[in-house]
This record gives sequence, C-alpha cells and structure tokens, in this order.
Amino acid sequence: MSGNTAGPARGWLALLCASRLLQSMIVTAYSGVLPFAMADWHMTAAQAGSIQSAWHVGYMSSLFAVGLLADRYGPQRIFFAGSAVSAAAALAFALFARDHLSAMLLYGLAGLCAGASYTPGLQLLAHNTEPAVRGRAMGLFIGSSSMGYALSLAVVATFSHLQHWRLGLLVAAGCTVAGALLTIQALRRMRPPSPPVPGSAREGTLHALAATVRDKPAMAGNWAYAFHCWELMALWAWLPAYLVASSGTAASWQGAGIALAALAHLVSVFGSIAGGAASDRLGRARVMMIATVASLCMSFAFGWMWSWPLWLLAAAAAVYNLLAIADSSVYSTALADVVAPHRLGVAFSVRSVMGFGAGALSPWVFGLALDWGQIRFGLGSTHAWVAAWSSAGLGALLGPLMIARFSRLHRAHMAAR
Repeated sequence: MSGNTAGPARGWLALLCASRLLQSMIVTAYSGVLPFAMADWHMTAAQAGSIQSAWHVGYMSSLFAVGLLADRYGPQRIFFAGSAVSAAAALAFALFARDHLSAMLLYGLAGLCAGASYTPGLQLLAHNTEPAVRGRAMGLFIGSSSMGYALSLAVVATFSHLQHWRLGLLVAAGCTVAGALLTIQALRRMRPPSPPVPGSAREGTLHALAATVRDKPAMAGNWAYAFHCWELMALWAWLPAYLVASSGTAASWQGAGIALAALAHLVSVFGSIAGGAASDRLGRARVMMIATVASLCMSFAFGWMWSWPLWLLAAAAAVYNLLAIADSSVYSTALADVVAPHRLGVAFSVRSVMGFGAGALSPWVFGLALDWGQIRFGLGSTHAWVAAWSSAGLGALLGPLMIARFSRLHRAHMAAR
C-alpha cells in the first residue's frame, strides 16, 4: 500500500464497478449478434471468429499501452481519458460496420480503445484497498464485467427478436457512454494519488519491463493467466452461437439461445466474487488451480453436450462460465501481491499482452476447428463442435503447471523476505 493515509470516500467501489459494467457491454455485443451477422454478411466461421479476434488484438495492445501510461501519468488520468475515447469507438463500430472487413477493422479499433477501463481500474483498486480484502474487491470488479456481458447479450437477444440485431449493438455502445460519465464520480471519491517520495528517481519503462520479465513469480502467474485467457475468450466468443445453433432455426428459439448465454454470464458474476473472496482465505494459487482444472474438464466435455435439451445445455453453460471466470480476478490479485506498486502498471501490461494475445488467437482457432469439423463430419454434427470446444481446452492445458510453478516460487519469495 501507499503511504497516503487519506481513505477513499463511501461509494467509490460501487461507482467504479457500475462504470466497468456499462463499459464492458460492448465486449460481448458482437458475440451476441455473431450468428445473425454471419448470415447477413455471408461469412465463414473462421471469418466470424476473426472479428472477435480483432477485438482481442486491439484490446491487448491498449492494455499494454495504458499500463505504461498509467505508471507515468497516473491511473486516474488514463482511466478517465481512455473511457471517453472507448465510448466513441464503440459507437463507431455499432453505426458503421457493414461487412466482414469493416467490422473487423472497427471492432479492432473499439478493442484498441477499451483497455483504459480495465488495467488502470485494477491499479486504482490496488491503491484503494488493503491486501486482506483486495481479492473480494477484485472479484466485484471482474464480476461487474460479467454482469455487463450478460446485460449486453440480453439486450441483443431482445432486439434481435423484436426489431433488428444492429439496434442491440447501438444500445450496448450507448451504455459505454454512460459508463464513461460515471468514471468522473468514481474518481472523485477515491484516495488521492500518492505523492512521489522525496529524492526518489522515476523508474524507466525499459527498466521496469526488464524487472518484470525477470520476476519469476510474476511471470509464472502471467503464463498461467495466458492459458486461462485462451480458454475463456473462446468461450465468450462462441457460446451464444453454440446455443443458437443448438436451439434450431426458429427465430424465437434463436433469441432464447442468446438470452440463455446471457444467463450463463450472469451466473458467472457469482464465480468472480466467490473466487476472489475465497482467494483471500484459501490462498491465490489454490483457488486458481481448482477453478482451472474444473473448467478444463468442461472444455473437453462441452461439445459432447450438443444434442442435449436447450435448458440443460444452458445450465451446463452456466456452470462452465462460472468455473472459467472464477479465477480471473485471482490472477490480478496475485500479481498485485507480488509486484512492487511503482511498476504494477507495467506488470499488468506484460500480463495483458500474454493473456489477450492468447485470447486473440483462440476464437479464430475455434472457428477453424469448427469449419474443419463441419467439412469432415457434416453441418450440425456433434463431432464438429467437439473439435471446436476441444481446441479451447488444448490451448489451456499448461495452465495447471504454471499455477503450480507460481505457488512454489511465491512461497520461496515470501520465505526469503
């Protein structure tokens, strides 16, 4: 913690989480309209997945940049300015995407502008909370994201049934504007930035990057996070399409498929909060390991559930989402635990490149596996979806090994202090 003794004002965390909820709605807006855009724009599964991958490439880049900028100029400034730019980019995507190429470019741009509501937010949480309750606070913040993902899919499901799927995109983008406005009130209630220590020199970016790469506990946790993101981003990108495809061709059932995907995200809010709180009591590595192994089992089993009744498949999707998200906040908390505050932004930047780099590839690889499976086994085949969902599990298999390494190195680091 910083040496600043002035505490944050009441309500700062609620406002921060509300801002995050609204700004995160654009993240799943495309996955909610993916089956409809795929038909209207005559795209293959790989092309449809590449649009989501473009988001993750842009998001990864922005997370790296804003982490560096936040260390230099302060997370408060970057959080506010970046939120405004992100809202404008989200509106541009909703208004002007017309085909595969324009959607890929504009959604990639929206992702490129979206990182300011995440990495600086994590730094602000670390600055305004004590370690004993930091996991719960991180869980609430990540859970707010899941709530936004669920609300976005619910909006898309409603408008795809009543009006047109593009109107759902516009509503989701409009919510990012409201979220950007809420950042003003959230920042006013937070602990003031810590003044620089007299006589201390600012650490250069390259030096901080080198120190982070040499930090073995931090990098072990970052690698575990990368494998986690491979699985999670594929799940988020393709779950609505999977439920829509399983539901049949009737428009009402397709809308129900997206709504059930929203419900799965809503259930995962509990996973984020429970996982973060459990890590405060049971330890970061233990919670990460339990959640990772359980979600891996779901990745390899989920494709085989293709022919289940829709209500039962949706229940399994909710469990899958809950397990996959349960440790997301724990990775952030664990990194804040082991990295010095003055280079936490750089450490989050390195983690973001690794995690969202993996997450950028996995939706595209999932689409390639689905295309291959449909050619090999036929359209609507269970085996095609088994191949696709197995690609999510295969890319995350090394996660448990990295978690075990993080646990061992962290214990050695703490013993040496």
